[in-house]
Order: sequence, then C-alpha cells, then structure tokens
Amino acid sequence: MTSLLDQLKNRRIQLRLKQHDMLLRIGISRQQYQRLESKGNPRLDTLELIAKGLNSELLLVPQEKLNAVKAVLEGDDVDTPPVKASSAEEKKRLSDDPWQGMLGDDE
Repeated sequence: MTSLLDQLKNRRIQLRLKQHDMLLRIGISRQQYQRLESKGNPRLDTLELIAKGLNSELLLVPQEKLNAVKAVLEGDDVDTPPVKASSAEEKKRLSDDPWQGMLGDDE
C-alpha cells in the first residue's frame, strides 16, 4: 500500500500543483511542504489542512471495508450485500450509491 506521504504527493501532482502552490492554498512554504512530503510526520491538524488544500478528505476506513472502498475508488462495479431500505426508497446498486452501508450506519 502506498504511504500517506506518497498519496499526498501523488494527489498534488494529479492536480498539477507544485510544492510552491501550497503556500497560497494552505499557508505552508515550499520548503516546509517539501520536507513534509519527503520525510514528514505531520500532526493531524496539518494533515487536515493539506487534505483541504488538495481538495481531498481524510477518512478512517474500517479494515474489513478496505477492499470494498478500494474497489469503489478504482471504479470497479462491486456489489455489496443489500442494505435495509425504507418503504420510501428502493434498494440501490453500488454504482448508484457507492458508499451505501460502507460504514454500517444505514439502519
């Protein structure tokens, strides 16, 4: 699995941002950001700030749901077991609602 620092770097590159651009986006100088990407151990609030600057979100994924989340992110059409649907709503396919039941809060 790719390290978190590699993921940050890959996301920045995907957005076609340079390390210097992070100064305007989140207030971290190029030198600070470069150090963070290469060998940093950022605090949680710094990670949240960087995620926001990279139009991303930090998310804690339960280990047992990791493969399903990866499949959704990679665009695979994977079905999960059906979730209880209220009478007002029909059961949706995973491709219609990729996060249904993912965190176990659809009761």
